[in-house]
Amino acid sequence: MNLEQISLARQTDMAFKELGEELGTLTSGTLFLQIRNNTIGKFGIRHNPIDCIESTGSRPSKGLDASQQRAFRNMAIEALNFKKGWTHGEICFDFTIRQQMLIASAQFESHYNMANVMIRMNQRNTNVYAGSNLDS
Repeated sequence: MNLEQISLARQTDMAFKELGEELGTLTSGTLFLQIRNNTIGKFGIRHNPIDCIESTGSRPSKGLDASQQRAFRNMAIEALNFKKGWTHGEICFDFTIRQQMLIASAQFESHYNMANVMIRMNQRNTNVYAGSNLDS
């Protein structure tokens, strides 16, 4: 089975499973999915280790537990319903643990290529002129 045949939701689930161990060590960060042709290419987590140090100067002992990871993954999969009309881009899921509660948000970034727009415009213009009787 090709990756293109797997839904974006299933690919997101796969990415979360792959990142589970790392999420278990973090209390905040940004999980990102880079998408091309509705297929996840690169994915990972951005985090600043300085932000993970509490005011006492010590590091928090643990990151997201199993139930928080499930809730985070479910939120991310549900957020995919807001992706409309684009096939290339990046989705970032910010997360943090505050008072043992997971807080998360999603940000969508669509990418377009001007060269592709110009090609489509030229094709449309060629089709318009091919259908007219300007040569007569």
